[in-house]
Amino acid sequence: MSGLIALLDDVAAIAKVASASVDDVVGQAVKASSKTAGAVIDDAAVSPKYVHGFKPERELPIVWKITKGSLFNKLVILLPAALLLSIFAPWLISPLLMLGGAYLAFEGSEKVWHVISPSHHDQATAIEEKAAGKDMEDSKVSGAIKTDFILSAEIMTIVLSAVPAEETIVMKAAILAVAALIITVGVYGVVALIVKADDLGLAMANKGSLGLTRSVGRFIVRAMPVLMDVLIVVGTAAMIWVGGSILVHGMHELGYHLPQEIIEHAADSAAHMVSQFQGAVEWTVTALLDGVVGLTVGAILIPVVTGVMGLLGKKAH
Repeated sequence: MSGLIALLDDVAAIAKVASASVDDVVGQAVKASSKTAGAVIDDAAVSPKYVHGFKPERELPIVWKITKGSLFNKLVILLPAALLLSIFAPWLISPLLMLGGAYLAFEGSEKVWHVISPSHHDQATAIEEKAAGKDMEDSKVSGAIKTDFILSAEIMTIVLSAVPAEETIVMKAAILAVAALIITVGVYGVVALIVKADDLGLAMANKGSLGLTRSVGRFIVRAMPVLMDVLIVVGTAAMIWVGGSILVHGMHELGYHLPQEIIEHAADSAAHMVSQFQGAVEWTVTALLDGVVGLTVGAILIPVVTGVMGLLGKKAH
């Protein structure tokens, strides 16, 4: 009997340690995730545009496909890659992030170019419209997952940097995994709510038992197309801003400090010109100047990428 009691005590002690470890993992994951707020907001703003234009019954399946792709990005590719890089080649993290930042800047700038150059935009739209429905959906999902990969890489890097260096590799992996789940479910849960809000509004307008309910429903139905258009603009701006921010920070990490110093000086000067909301002014100026860097780099990359793709197309034929 005494042996059984001792065994139960040991099991209880192990369970207590395991419980404390789980609490520690979740606590650190939540704390680290809070530092990714900027990138998470960008991710949530970018994603709804990939569902824009599809039939209502395809919206949630598309969001689910993107969610699965995002989890694959974070858990299967980025988590082990981040851990391996942090151990064997930490110097590679900044250059790889800068490549991702350049891609975001290019994609965002290309969308701006489509607006500035209507004929180019019409051509691209005509080509898109020739695709079959499923091909179009697959193309959109693929594009969303590629963009998510860059934003997820930034998110996972920020989370990793927030984890204490003395933690074991297993603990770091657990914190990264929990943070990835929290952030992905949060982002794409919000995206699903946004894209289905018009259906909710329509149901309220048609089936609401109170006049106020029907009025709110009609307001939601009228407001959602405007909100979706705004999110498309915000998502494009976010790609340019985040891309520029990654590039500026990456140059600073690699020893080229001038761009970040100029932006910090301009933001600090602007903040001191006002007596209130100095933090908001400083953040806004920093974001705008990061966006200018992103737009400039993206604009330079448009003809380069177009030329390379043209050459590859000719070789393929």
